Amino acid sequence: MPYINVKMTHEDGGATKEQKEKLSKGITELFSEVFGRGASSAVVLIEEVSTDNYAIGGKTVTTIREEQKKN
Repeated sequence: MPYINVKMTHEDGGATKEQKEKLSKGITELFSEVFGRGASSAVVLIEEVSTDNYAIGGKTVTTIREEQKKN
């Protein structure tokens, strides 16, 4: 059983239910196409991470977004 974990930042209210379903369907179809298995048993987990809990280059994404708005 394939287990596919997608992590993304939670921004602007986060992804909608519809977006998550479309993403899950597309990932499942692509996995099945590439590996020839798993479409009926694939598990897709989507985790939305707060921008306060995600850092790049020592700065949280929240801080990076704030700095981008100033420029």
